[in-house]
Amino acid sequence: MPRPILIRDVAAADRDAWFSLWAGYNAFYASTISPHISERTWQRMLDPNVPLFGRVAELEGRVAGFSLSVLHEGTWVDAPICYLEDLFVDPASRGAGLGRRLIEDLIALARSRGWSRLYWHTREDNPARKLYDEFATADDFVRYRLQF
Repeated sequence: MPRPILIRDVAAADRDAWFSLWAGYNAFYASTISPHISERTWQRMLDPNVPLFGRVAELEGRVAGFSLSVLHEGTWVDAPICYLEDLFVDPASRGAGLGRRLIEDLIALARSRGWSRLYWHTREDNPARKLYDEFATADDFVRYRLQF
């Protein structure tokens, strides 16, 4: 019998669980995010006036995954575009369908809220690409990035 999964907006009470998952996400990508930026990200997710929003996946009442997305305007469309910036599932909960449900949640939000697109990118060797390929085909764009 499948275990119950609930996808919902992030809430202030999710702070400890989210920070734990956030640390796992950053470890997966071998990146170091300053505590200041992590705290700022958390605060922005809770601010309804900021286009960054978080969703969490609960498995059996425990927050076990999250998605972080940014809504933005586009020059080729007249409806908002959703960029799925971060998606992570606790390794102990993988295989239960949380990643799939988090993506399906964003697709449902896109349809119900009239967004024009949903997109994301990942590393070429990310094992989650097997799941991502079920939703869309990777395109041929190359990313260029300047950091300041």
